[in-house]
Amino acid sequence: MTTYCLGGDLGSTGLRIVIADAGGEVLSYAQAGPGNHEVVGFEGVKTNLSQAITKALEEAGLSLNQITGSGFGISGFDWPIEYAPHIELIRSLGLQGPLEIVNDAELGLLAGSEHGWGIAVVSGSGCNCRGWDRTRTKRGRVTGGGFFNGEFAGASDLMLMTVRALSYEWIGRGPRTALSEAFVAKYGVKNLGELLEGINCHSIDYDPEDARLVFQVAADGDAVALELVRWAGRELGELAVTVIRQLNFEQVEFDLVQIGNMFEGSPLLTEQMKQRVHAIAPAAKFTRLREPPVLGAVLLAMDVAGVKSDARTRARLSKSIAEATHLT
Repeated sequence: MTTYCLGGDLGSTGLRIVIADAGGEVLSYAQAGPGNHEVVGFEGVKTNLSQAITKALEEAGLSLNQITGSGFGISGFDWPIEYAPHIELIRSLGLQGPLEIVNDAELGLLAGSEHGWGIAVVSGSGCNCRGWDRTRTKRGRVTGGGFFNGEFAGASDLMLMTVRALSYEWIGRGPRTALSEAFVAKYGVKNLGELLEGINCHSIDYDPEDARLVFQVAADGDAVALELVRWAGRELGELAVTVIRQLNFEQVEFDLVQIGNMFEGSPLLTEQMKQRVHAIAPAAKFTRLREPPVLGAVLLAMDVAGVKSDARTRARLSKSIAEATHLT
C-alpha cells in the first residue's frame, strides 16, 4: 500500500496543507484562512482546515482513508488544555490515521534543522522559544505569553519600547532621537506631541510592521534606535538561554533556528543574541529558517506514519514544496 502523508501549517494569518508520498514527492498543496483558534475560533479553524484539506485531496486524487499519517503545527496551541479540542477538531474532519500536533515554533524547528532537534526562537509580531533534545523526548519552552509574562522581543514589543523612547524625549526624561522625526513623518503629524497625543488617545494605531522604521533609523547610527535593537537581541537571547538551561544544552552542539521577519531587520539583532547565547552555550549553531514551515509538518506526518526520512527525502520534499508553492 502506498504511503501518503498530510502536513499542515496552521498559522494566525493563514493555513497551508501539503500531501506528499513517502519519497518526498508533493502531490498537492492548498491554503485557506487562519488556523489559530485565538483569531477565528475553533469553528473558524474547522471551516478553513476542511476547505484546505478537501482541496488538497482533490488535487492529489486521494480520499481521506488513504492518508497514512498527519502532522500539524498550530499557532495558538500553547498549553495541554488545548490539546484535546484541537485533536477533536481534526478528527471530526475524517482523518483517522496516526496524528501528531505541535506548537508552530516546533514546526519551524523541524523545518529549519536538518537534525530535527535543537532550539527555535521566533520573533515576528510576537515571540516564542521552544526546544527538543536529540531524542525528541524532552522539551523545553517559555510560556509564549510575550509581554504579559515578561518575554520579549517581537515587533510589537520593539514598538512598545520605541513609543516609550519617544515619550521620554518629549517629557525630557530621555535623549533626543531621530526616531521622533521618522515617526512624525510616517504618520503625517506636525510634531512629536501630536504623535503621542494620537497614540494615547487612540486616533493613531502604530503597527508592529513599523519596527522596520526602527531598524532603518538604527542603520543610520541613531544611538537610541541602536540601543533598542540591542535590547531586542539581548531579550531574544535570554529566551534561548532559558530553554538551553532546561535542556542542559550548555555543552552540546545544536541548531538554534531563528524564525520570523524581525531577523531580517538588522544583523545587530543576531549579534546581540549570539553574545548572550554563546556565553553559556558556545557550540550553538545559529541558522535562519529558509524553508516553509509546512515542510516540518510533512516531516512530522512521516514520522508518525513510520516513514524513515533521510537527507535525500528531505531535499526532494523541499524542492517539490517550493515548486508547488511557486517559491522557485
